[in-house]
Amino acid sequence: MSTLVAVVDTHGAVVYVNAALESTLGLSRRMLQGTDLSALLTEPALLQTALAGARGQDFAALRFEAVLHRPPQEPLPVHASIAPAEQGGELIVELWPLQAQARQDREERLLEQAQAHKELIRNLAHEIKNPLGGIRGAAQLLQMELAAPELAEYTQVIIHEADRLQGLVDRLLAPHRQPHLVGEVNIHEVCEHVCRLVLAEYPRGLAVLRDYDISIPEFRGDRAQLIQVLLNIVQNAAQALAERIAAGDAQIILRTRVARQVTFGRQRYRLALELHVIDNGPGVPEAIRERIFYPLVTGREGGSGLGLPLAQTFVQQHQGLIDCHSEPGRTDFRILIPLP
Repeated sequence: MSTLVAVVDTHGAVVYVNAALESTLGLSRRMLQGTDLSALLTEPALLQTALAGARGQDFAALRFEAVLHRPPQEPLPVHASIAPAEQGGELIVELWPLQAQARQDREERLLEQAQAHKELIRNLAHEIKNPLGGIRGAAQLLQMELAAPELAEYTQVIIHEADRLQGLVDRLLAPHRQPHLVGEVNIHEVCEHVCRLVLAEYPRGLAVLRDYDISIPEFRGDRAQLIQVLLNIVQNAAQALAERIAAGDAQIILRTRVARQVTFGRQRYRLALELHVIDNGPGVPEAIRERIFYPLVTGREGGSGLGLPLAQTFVQQHQGLIDCHSEPGRTDFRILIPLP
C-alpha cells in the first residue's frame, strides 16, 4: 500500500506500521513498535484527542489534518483518518500526504482540461475550416472581375489572411491527423537529438547539461512524437532564456529518472519515466501559470500558444502526462510516461 498506515492500541502505542510509513519516517518497524504515535506529530494533542474519542466510542471514524515530524527531513503535512480495527480493540491510523493528494488532484484536472480542450479545438477548427475555403474562393473570383488592378491589393489581403488562418487550423488539427507510429524508443537518443538541434540554433551563451539514468530501458512509443514534445519544451526554455543567453549564463538541464509506484491519470504504475527539463530563466508568468497547457495561451510576444498543448496531446497518447513547477530562476517541466 502507498498509504501510510499504523495500527495503535487505545492509548496510541504503535503495534504495527507498514513499509510506506517506515520509509517516510526513516525508521524501522521494530524501532517504532511500542512508541507513542502522537509524539511523531508536531501537534500531539490532535491524535490524543482523537484517541480519547475512540476510547469513549464517540465516533465510527475520525478525520483531521496534521503534520508528521520526521527529522532530519522537512515535516510532512498529512490528512489523517482513525477508525477501529475489526477485532482486537486496536485502531487503524491512515495518513495521506497532502502534497501527494494535491498533486494527484492537479494531474486529474490537467487530464480533464486537456480532453475538454481537445474536443473544443477539433469542433472549432472544423467550423472555421469550411467558411475559410469559401472566403478565399470568393476573394479569388472577385480579383478576376476587378477592372482596376490597384484594387487587387485588397483581395490579396483577404487571400493571405485566409491562408494564414488555414495554416493555424491545420496546426490545431495536426495531433488528431498524424498516425501513431509505435516502435522501440531510447529516451536518451531522443534527448541527444534535441540537444543537437537546440545547440545548433543557440551555439553561444547556452549550456545544456545532461543528467541521465542510463539504466532506463527502451519502451514502446512514437519516437517522432517524443522528439517533437521535447523539442517544443526545450525551445520554449531557450526562448525564455534570451537575456541569460546574451549574458552567457543560460542553462538547461535534461534529467532522466525512474519513478517507482507512481499514480497519475487515475492509474497506478509500477515504473514510469521521469524526464525533467529545467532552466534557470525568469519563470512562467504567474498570470498564465495555471493555463500554459491551454491552446493559444502564451507568455511570449509572437508565440502561437500551440507548442505545449501539442506536447501534452502527444504525451497523453503514450498514457503519460506533462506538468510544470515554476518560480523565478527555476522552471521544471516534468514528462511522465509509464514503463513496461
